[in-house]
Parts: sequence; structure tokens; C-alpha cells
Amino acid sequence: MEPSAPLTLFNSLTRRAEPFQPVHEGEARVYTCGPTVYNYPHIGNMRAYVFADVLGRTLSFKGYRLTHVINITDVGHLTDDADAGEDKMERMAAAQKQSIWDIAEHYKQAYWADVRALNIRQPAQWTVATDYVEQMIDFAKGIAAKHCYELESGLYFDVSTVADYGRLARAQTDEGEGRIEAVEGKRNGADFAIWRKTPPGETRQMEWDSPWGKGAPGWHLECSVMSGAVLGFPFDIHTGGIDHREIHHPNEIAQNQAHCCTNGLDDAANSGAKVWMHNNFLVERSGKMSKSSGEFLRLQLLIDKGYHPLAYRLLCLQAHYRSELEFSWEGLGAALTRLKRLVMAVGKLDQPSTKKQRQDATELAANRTWFETAISNDLNTPEAIAALEDVLAGLQPNEVKRAIVEEYDAVLGLDLLNLTRADLRIRPKSATITDDEIEAILAARREARAAKDFARSDALRDELAAQGVEVMDGDPLGWEWKLG
Repeated sequence: MEPSAPLTLFNSLTRRAEPFQPVHEGEARVYTCGPTVYNYPHIGNMRAYVFADVLGRTLSFKGYRLTHVINITDVGHLTDDADAGEDKMERMAAAQKQSIWDIAEHYKQAYWADVRALNIRQPAQWTVATDYVEQMIDFAKGIAAKHCYELESGLYFDVSTVADYGRLARAQTDEGEGRIEAVEGKRNGADFAIWRKTPPGETRQMEWDSPWGKGAPGWHLECSVMSGAVLGFPFDIHTGGIDHREIHHPNEIAQNQAHCCTNGLDDAANSGAKVWMHNNFLVERSGKMSKSSGEFLRLQLLIDKGYHPLAYRLLCLQAHYRSELEFSWEGLGAALTRLKRLVMAVGKLDQPSTKKQRQDATELAANRTWFETAISNDLNTPEAIAALEDVLAGLQPNEVKRAIVEEYDAVLGLDLLNLTRADLRIRPKSATITDDEIEAILAARREARAAKDFARSDALRDELAAQGVEVMDGDPLGWEWKLG
């Protein structure tokens, strides 16, 4: 297939959809703000990486040579967006009585497990913050004279020294961003730390010598340094969750301006990236989306309850990435059913074509235009899924459908050619009965029903129910069961 629809992406900086124009011909360089590995990611966090994955897959589909970088923050992020206080990594290490390095490694591996479970492609490079500390110090030294000042607590960036500070953000006050804690001596309310000194009398597990004293880099400095070091300024696209749009990314942009130039943001490239993209929140009404709630919603919790993780990926794709998405168990169940329908339809493509099937080049071209136009229109995944379902419902020969599914799913990432219906059965981790045992009892029950021995059929059903197996005789997708 030769993609022809122009790729347009919504740029949060300019607040409009724009045709994608790469900095380097035929290339796409993308940086995604990754996790702070002090705890497990919740499913709302993972929505950002599903979105970034679809973006990368789309750029590949459109023929660009993709270089995608995702960072791992293992130092420098405080317990909120303040400039002073406890580091998230140090706090978790103290709570679990482990080294901060062990904490970082454990939660990094947990995050990578979620990445694999959601069929998110590996980026070209994972950048780990602690590998770049010396470059961060050099970066800060390069901008300090013109853009920074030193206080007892660290080196601070003066936001008045760059043009258009905060243009990316949507909620500013005269005092600056409200979530930034006041620090005595700051020139402007929105000024932020790019190097945080270790307080007198304290020793941190992660601290380095610098011209401003022993300490650690500020969270915002990390992303400026790593993105510029690997991708070069300006690069094409910077992504992150919508929560980064208000503080973290404006501060990153200010640092990039100081490093590269002090020119205004009417030219988006002066921000360090030509396009800034943000996915909206995943909302969960019970309040279990926040890690401070204790038992928060992890992808592993969904898996332990028996839901295939790609049902959650489909749930994300059913909404546009810039739309708020509400999570509910009912919604996840509906996404699982939709995924099951897709998998069952794809499974039939291995069967020989029937006489009723026909090839219609015009119809195929129209569907391909539908899919490509949808995904090229700021990643309209809901429409792209509808185009995929339209192909599966059509009368094209199976071998033709299979090739199209493979092409479309390279963008959607639902692994449709490898999943089976059995993979999608709801089977909680706590279940003790095996699939083979269930299937043996169901086979005996089918024999009983065929022989009109309904008493035995009911007894076998009750036997399964006692072990948590719900037999869905009226399942519109065919005979099925689930473990509850």
C-alpha cells in the first residue's frame, strides 16, 4: 500500500492540527517522557505509552525512518512539582529498606513488563537519567550565567530570561504555576530548580559534585539533556501525558530555549521540538487511579482478574488520544468482547475462500483510504478500528483480508494474527481449576445435552459453578465460559 493522505498532528504548542514536516527528510525523531521508577505505573500512566506507540507505528506506516526515545527517570523527581523536599526515589528506598538502585531496577523491570504486555514496540533507545548526569551538569553550566541564579537550596532558572515562557501551558496565574511550592529568594513564582543541593547534614544515595555543591539534577533538566543528546535540537515530536503540559514541558522548553537560543515560540522549533503532543487523562471514578490511594489500578491487577492486557489497549484505542477516557470494569469487559470478535473473525481467515467471496478493487481502495485517512488525521484510532472491522465483514477473499489485517494491525498493535479466542478467556490468577479440566467437563456436558440428559447437564454445570466457572450457553459468540 502506498500511503497518500498527509499526516496531520495536533501541536499543543500552537494549538492546532498541522501537517507533519520532518526536520530531516524521510526521518522522524520522537522523544517520550518515560516513568519515574519509584513505584509501579498505573493504567493511566500506561495510556501515554500506548498513545506514543501508535504515533511511532503510524510514522513507520507513513514511511519515515523512526528514532523513538523513551527516558527512565531514576533521580531528580520530587514527591510533587515543588523545588524542595523529598525525592520520590529516596522516599521509596527508605520505606522499603532497600538501596535506591535496587528500587530503580525493580520498578524499571515492572514498567518494561507492562510495555511488553501491551504490545508496545521497543524504542530505538531507553535513556536512563543517571547515565547523563555529567551532561546535565555541562548543560546547566552552559546556561547558568545568562539564565540562572543560585540560592541556598540550589541553582534556579529565571523564566523571565526567555521569551514566551509558559505558552504551552493552559492554566497560569500572575504568581506562576500554582502547584510549584514557594521557595524563599526566588525571583519569579514560576522559577524552577535545575540543580538541587543536598541539604546541610544530609547524605543522599544519589548525589553528585557540581559547581553549585553536592546534589542532584532537577527533573526538568533531565529531559532537555537526554532528548537533545540523542535526537539533536530541534527534533520532530515530544510526547507526554497532559499533566506534563502545565509545568514540566514549559520548563523543559525554557531550558531548550536557553541552550539553543532565546528566541520566541512563534517558531515552534525554538522550543526544542517542532511538535508537542499530549494524551488526555484516564479517569476512574472510585479514586483508585492515584498511587497515594494504596491499592491503585495496575495493569497486573487487570491481568490477575483474568483480563487480557490487549483488551486494555483496545479500550485506549476506542477513544481518541486527546479525549478523556473513563475506565470501568464494564467498559473493559466490552472492549474484551470486541477484541474477541476481531480475533474470531481473523481466525476464520485461515480457512479457504468460499464461492461467495469476491474481489472488488474499488471497494478495497475505498477501505484503505478510509483507514489511512483516519490514522493520518491526528491518529483517529476509533475510525481506524471501524475500517478494520469493515474489512473483516466484507466479501473479499480470505487471503486478501489477511494481508490487510496484517497491514492495519501493524499500526493498531492488537496482535490479531497471533491471539486466539482461548487467550481472551477471563481466568483470574486465583483460579485453581485448569483449562483442560474445564474443557473435559464441558465436553461431558455437551454429550449429556445431546442425549437430552438434562439432569446430568445441570449437575455438570453446577460442578463448574462451584469452582467459579460460569458457562455462557447463550453466548452470542458461541459456546464459552469464564472464570469469575
